[in-house]
Amino acid sequence: MSVPAALAVLAAGLAAGTINTIVGSGSLVTFPTLLAVGYAPVLANVTNTIGLVPGSLSGAVGYRRELEGQGRRLAVLAIAAVAGGVTGATLLLLLPGSVFRRVVPVLILIACALVVAQPRMSRALDSRGRVRTHGGAGLFLTVYATGVYGGYFGAAQGVILIALLATFLPDDLQRLNAAKNVLTAIVNGVAAVVFVVASHIAWGAAGLLAVGAVVGGQLGATIGRRLPPVWLRAAIVVVGTTVAVTLLVQ
Repeated sequence: MSVPAALAVLAAGLAAGTINTIVGSGSLVTFPTLLAVGYAPVLANVTNTIGLVPGSLSGAVGYRRELEGQGRRLAVLAIAAVAGGVTGATLLLLLPGSVFRRVVPVLILIACALVVAQPRMSRALDSRGRVRTHGGAGLFLTVYATGVYGGYFGAAQGVILIALLATFLPDDLQRLNAAKNVLTAIVNGVAAVVFVVASHIAWGAAGLLAVGAVVGGQLGATIGRRLPPVWLRAAIVVVGTTVAVTLLVQ
């Protein structure tokens, strides 16, 4: 890899780590960068997942104050995240790369709509006595489905997760964003294990992504924590819509 290509991958990792911690969808920066510097799509995808795992962990650590009191919730949802990540990673290695391409933009736009409607939906669910600790079977199953998508590709996985968490759980958006970072790290982490065992990895590029993403994760936590809920919600919707439109026109 040339020096300009290495710098581009490093910078993409920094940007993705920041974006993933605040909102999600950092893969739309790193994945095209890996393609642009010459990696084949599947190799770029698995390398991207492995390279961004340290950034996800960094973002989760950066939000550690907001994670207090969420241990029981995350213990339940982690099971769904692990199962989904393994399923998605396995599908990536077995299925054609175009399988999810048409449905992904629709999923992201639905997630954006959920984020916008979340305050009203939350009031309605509260009046019906929703499950307050871990969201019940509905959240468990949808986190699993999101984990399948995240293990397979993962662009805007964070947008979908934060929409689901905000819909099913009565909690502050910043605390839910912290939980989103943990679940994303779990999905990407277990998918990375599958890829290390069963696929070829461009370790040099993955290392550069990791270094940039770790720094970006801390930067994203600092920025994201200072955003008022309405701004954070707006950022999620803007980024998610941009991702969906980008995928639709490709």
